[in-house]
Amino acid sequence: MTTLRDIGLLRLAALRLVGPPEPTAADAVRRLGAVQGQDYPGALLSVALRTAGRRRTDVEAALDAGQVVRSWPMRGTLHLVAAEDLRWFLDTVGVRALNGIGKRWEYLGLDEPQAERAREVVVEALADGGRASRADLLTAIGAGGVDVSGQRGYHLLWYLSQTGTLVLGPTDGAGEQQFVRLDDWIPEPCRLDRDEALAELALRFFTGHGPATLQDLARWAGTTLRDVRAGVATVRDRLEAVTVEGTEYLMDPSTPDRLAAARTEAEGVLLLPGFDEFVLGYGDRTAVVPAEFADRIVPGKNGMFRATVVHGGQVVAVWRWNGRGQKRTVDVEPFTELTPEVAAAVPALAADLP
Repeated sequence: MTTLRDIGLLRLAALRLVGPPEPTAADAVRRLGAVQGQDYPGALLSVALRTAGRRRTDVEAALDAGQVVRSWPMRGTLHLVAAEDLRWFLDTVGVRALNGIGKRWEYLGLDEPQAERAREVVVEALADGGRASRADLLTAIGAGGVDVSGQRGYHLLWYLSQTGTLVLGPTDGAGEQQFVRLDDWIPEPCRLDRDEALAELALRFFTGHGPATLQDLARWAGTTLRDVRAGVATVRDRLEAVTVEGTEYLMDPSTPDRLAAARTEAEGVLLLPGFDEFVLGYGDRTAVVPAEFADRIVPGKNGMFRATVVHGGQVVAVWRWNGRGQKRTVDVEPFTELTPEVAAAVPALAADLP
């Protein structure tokens, strides 16, 4: 039997937040398909929590080695993906973010000739395996005759990444990611036709996030239910279905056994960064976030997801660091009164974060 509460516990197991971790950062990212990357430090922490070494430096090393990249593979939103997967993500669901771009260009005063001139400039600037910061690329584009003031510069870098010219890969000495040419940085991408890509998308999502619904996948990938159904039809025999309160959820058949082996850990307390897939990976979050507390995680629906305290597969509070260095403390805002055991666990868990 599976209850709505079990959904949260099963997701902890599928997401590799409990039980044996993935060996490497690239394995962890590949397992989930894509990892939210708007908040770069938070993304590093999310991946580190799922790896055997539990080190942010290992995640940065995977970026520097070209095993993991950061780009806009779907929904026009930054994510970490395994390098070899980026092309098929862009070609399958990333292209949807370009719908209606004409209105955006009209608002910004951009057009195709300007965008293509910017492409020529960055291709030349990054020739022979070059790499450059965002600021340096914008300077080069501006010197090449394209206005990069206001939001124009960011949009051009987004557009050139969305259309397969740029990607964020290695970090510099200060830890800032640099842009490189996608073809140089990922010389042997995985090539999938559309049907294969939709099937792979469904398999990755439900094995790495399940139990989840078709609607969850459609929202996560920013695609249509028609495409989701097409992908699921190909891989349904590799997934397990469970119905809870009249809703069908799909997952990896091994997830219940994985949870059973890590049940005590799953019933305990976890601290997660903002934007973690445990919250962001689903269109319907009510299985883990009571609807009456949803605005605590995203105040004013401003798109900025706060770090969470999870107990027994349920989000019970949000948290943040207060202060710096040795005087740094943890501020917790519980949804309801926390048990003494949960309240006592938070400071030690925070101190142990990668």
